[in-house]
Amino acid sequence: MLLLILAYLGGVLTIVSPCILPVLPFVFARTGQPFVRSGLPLLLGMALTFALVASLAAVGGAWVAQFNQYGRWVALAFVTLFGLTLLFPHFADRLTRPLVAAGSRLSEAAGNDSRPRPGASFLIGVATGLLWAPCAGPVLGLVLTGAALQGASVGSTLLLLAYAAGAATSLALALLVGGRVFSAMKRSIGAGEWVRRALGAAMLLGVVAIATGLDTGILAKVSTASTGGLEQSLVDRFSDKPAQAVRVGDVDIGKLPVEGDLPDLSGAVQWLNSPPLSAESLRGKVVLIDFWTYSCINCLRTLPYVTAWANKYRDQGLVVIGVHAPEFAFERDVDNVTAAMKKLGVTYPVAIDNDYKIWRSFNNQYWPAHYFADAQGRIRYHHFGEGNYAESEQVIQQLLREAGHTDVANGLVTAQAKGVEQGSDGQDVKSPETYVGYQRSENFASTPDIAADKAATYQLPTQPTLNQWGLEGQWTIGSERAMLQQPNGKIAYRFHARDLHLVLGPEADGKPVRFRVMIDGKAPGAAHGMDINEDGAGTVTEQRLYQLVRQPGDVADHTFSIEFLDRGVNAYAFTFG
Repeated sequence: MLLLILAYLGGVLTIVSPCILPVLPFVFARTGQPFVRSGLPLLLGMALTFALVASLAAVGGAWVAQFNQYGRWVALAFVTLFGLTLLFPHFADRLTRPLVAAGSRLSEAAGNDSRPRPGASFLIGVATGLLWAPCAGPVLGLVLTGAALQGASVGSTLLLLAYAAGAATSLALALLVGGRVFSAMKRSIGAGEWVRRALGAAMLLGVVAIATGLDTGILAKVSTASTGGLEQSLVDRFSDKPAQAVRVGDVDIGKLPVEGDLPDLSGAVQWLNSPPLSAESLRGKVVLIDFWTYSCINCLRTLPYVTAWANKYRDQGLVVIGVHAPEFAFERDVDNVTAAMKKLGVTYPVAIDNDYKIWRSFNNQYWPAHYFADAQGRIRYHHFGEGNYAESEQVIQQLLREAGHTDVANGLVTAQAKGVEQGSDGQDVKSPETYVGYQRSENFASTPDIAADKAATYQLPTQPTLNQWGLEGQWTIGSERAMLQQPNGKIAYRFHARDLHLVLGPEADGKPVRFRVMIDGKAPGAAHGMDINEDGAGTVTEQRLYQLVRQPGDVADHTFSIEFLDRGVNAYAFTFG
């Protein structure tokens, strides 16, 4: 219920999102007509179309994204015609003559105040819904991410409908208020025809803004109201997803509850370091399931403890299983995972869960996530995120004793964490994980704004504020990455943290990409990360997380920049610690 309320409130906030501004003229064009026969069908068309497009986006993959782009252009063409009919009544007459025989007088019906047509309003709402669909804030991003990972379900559909209903509510209020303003204007100046033409002109300007990207570029910069912060506060208030790590809290180790049965572990596309394992074959063993992915900084920081537990308790009845559930496309490559496991020293069994079947069987939502099962195949404890290592190890010891092992080692491991595996300085981290691809990008400050899936030349902001970032040079920004098209391209980020990491990779041919890092315009010196030297020089040789900054001493705001001397690098996400 809380998530439904969250989704609804997030939809209500859509009305003040910069990208919704060009859509408002299409809504206000229905003012002055009966709400039930005109405004309500329009809002229903918008809500249903938006929910449909969003649902397809959650389950359909890349082809749906392409369909959505084509749908937007079809909608733009349709709304352009509608705007022209408002602006030029004679054009409306000519346009509707051929359609009379087919029974479709959409443009005439849309522009005729005296005889509103519910069907025409509904179709206009459908077109507007296609234009409105990309206005997705953190709330909708949370819903779609969950739907993509958990699979299609009635729950995700209800959340999408709740989001659409919230947006329709705010637009309905705008329509009702707009109707009063519209009527007052007609009474005061007696210029209904001019008002109609002004609405037509506003609609055409909206089409131009959407087609050229101004709706997400200039409007985002001049708007005084952005929903991102408001929606994110709703996510933090109502969602059970943590900002960093989740603690289960103080648990009575001697009285661990039964949380459910261990799922059967079927669905992995491949097993590494072991033949396929099942819940049945693991009866009699204490089992630790670790959901991870090899470029996830939080997963890497827990890895020294998981590895130490596997080594310490292997001969006492513990089986550690890593379930590798990819976040980025390159993490689906089994060869990449195998190479990473070798470097990280992972020798225990790992299930490659590229289809998220094991993920869904646990109803999991987090990287990393640890589930502890007893010798009878029952889950007795879980922990999400970093930390709480002592309690987790005490759970392992308790479950081993319950299984009848009398030789369980006492004491706690001392993990040897180095480099990226070293724990974060949580108190000084004021910069969030930031994705470079447009699908989940936030706080992008370069000009022009992001041109999705197109090569464009960008300029860095001159004075970025904290957590703003940008690109310089010619880049193609895709849904989950940005690829440099020419040498000497740059990425910059204004951050506050001890450590800065960036997930990078070369092109498909694997050709290395040289780069140089600067902090506040100078070589990093003692603040260099493990993947660069004191001069800031480094090379991208494989697809993984690169540690670029580790500051000694006090932490303050700094501007990080990285210049790639060769073309072809792929940049995915920033993480901090």
